[in-house]
Amino acid sequence: MANAASGMAVNDDCKLKFLELKAKRTYRFIVFKIDEKLKQVVVEKVGEPTLGYDDFSASLPTNECRYAVFDFDFVTEENCQKSKIFFIAWSPDTSRVRSKMLYASSKDRFKRELDGIQVELQATDPTEMGLDVIRGRAN
Repeated sequence: MANAASGMAVNDDCKLKFLELKAKRTYRFIVFKIDEKLKQVVVEKVGEPTLGYDDFSASLPTNECRYAVFDFDFVTEENCQKSKIFFIAWSPDTSRVRSKMLYASSKDRFKRELDGIQVELQATDPTEMGLDVIRGRAN
């Protein structure tokens, strides 16, 4: 496997879509996947700004690893409207071991390419990245 230690190359579209989410709020979320044939991380799906958390969590496959970015809007105790960008490393227990290792070894390099991530979550099942967990980590 080429370049296993440093992880996969990152497709330019990943960075462009992330910048659009961060700067222009063009998307609510982005789901990224590793394309093993191309040996790079690519954009699999983008969610429109009108979509919510349920749409986001439904877009993650139940038995395959993914990286995802979710723009979470919330109101603070002081009644201020805020948002935080979450990076989620989705690695369900039911996914292949090789896939889990590939995503784990590529995560840090990929995350460095996305400048502006505020909170990172590692999830192996939906409860580890539930809305309550996200809400708790946002404050």
